[in-house]
Amino acid sequence: MPRISAATIGEHRAQTRDRILQAVSRLSRTQGIDAISMTDVAGEAGITRTVLYNYFPDKAALLLAFTERVTQYFIDSYERELPEDASPADRLRAFVRLQLAGLLAHPHPGAADLSAALGPDAYQQLAEHVAPMQRILVEILESGVVSGDFRVIEVPATARMILAVVGAERVPLISGAVTVEAAEALVCEFVLRALGNESLGDRPESPEAPV
Repeated sequence: MPRISAATIGEHRAQTRDRILQAVSRLSRTQGIDAISMTDVAGEAGITRTVLYNYFPDKAALLLAFTERVTQYFIDSYERELPEDASPADRLRAFVRLQLAGLLAHPHPGAADLSAALGPDAYQQLAEHVAPMQRILVEILESGVVSGDFRVIEVPATARMILAVVGAERVPLISGAVTVEAAEALVCEFVLRALGNESLGDRPESPEAPV
């Protein structure tokens, strides 16, 4: 077990847990979450596998903790970047931008692949961890309906469709076929037009993908 350098055992455990999750984040950028092994994580975090298993009994528990951290980071970033008086369209653009940036910063397999890797019980827990992000999107859509900016038949279903459109850019982003800026412009234009919102004149130009 690593030497305890923190003031208390509790602080030491918190620091070690943070190192483990930071290791997962770094590894996800180079090999993808689905390819990461517990041995990889232990080595990247500078601890033994025995220590790692003391914190996370299996990969499913590790991925659930990592997903919870990424979700909280998204929520904090969204709340920090967006003024309270932002329009529903601007809030939706911010949501899409942060979602796409997260896909690139923390590459991960799609929902079907994760379901197969984690099993139904762990996958259900994963869905519960990301539910706060879905609630933010639902609230954006509801505010747009109230203000008259969006035309939505059924809000929860529309939110799922928007998340699917964002997720469709996962592979192009990770492969480098498109940039976050280009994907944001395309997704936002598609989604806002689908919602009946025409406030697209001030959107950023779509940058060309790197060659």
